[in-house]
Amino acid sequence: MATFKTKTDKGLKPLNTASLPDIVFMLLFFFMISTSFRQTERVVSVKLPEATEVAKLDRKDLASYINIGTPIPAYQGQFGTDARIQLNDSFSTIDDIRDFIAASRESMSEADRPLMTVALKVDENVRMGIVTDVKQELRRCSALKIMYSTRRKAETNSF
Repeated sequence: MATFKTKTDKGLKPLNTASLPDIVFMLLFFFMISTSFRQTERVVSVKLPEATEVAKLDRKDLASYINIGTPIPAYQGQFGTDARIQLNDSFSTIDDIRDFIAASRESMSEADRPLMTVALKVDENVRMGIVTDVKQELRRCSALKIMYSTRRKAETNSF
């Protein structure tokens, strides 16, 4: 004679989490690739002048940034309110630009060195004397590809 099995209610089956680590690593990889990190901490305040035409850098990894402006309030007691030059994360003088450009070139591959661009971020209220001195020093270093960072002029629609 046949025997009958009694059904036992075991509830819901547990959720399969075998693919969960793969999904988490894919999301982590996506955000690491798509996020850009600030490379230097700004110690000078820079309000960029407006521009009518804007050219975009092709490769930002080939750009070296020089910030020129007044120190932020945390540093004004130590360095004053005159315009200062910032290379990387510290205040520098015009004499330090040559070493900065040489270090930037050394960190690039041989093929990328001619493509190196120096981007000047200059506050709109800085006197041109310090900017001229920086440009003269860049010429002495043979860093002749210079871009000025600006902010876009606000678009106005006229009807």
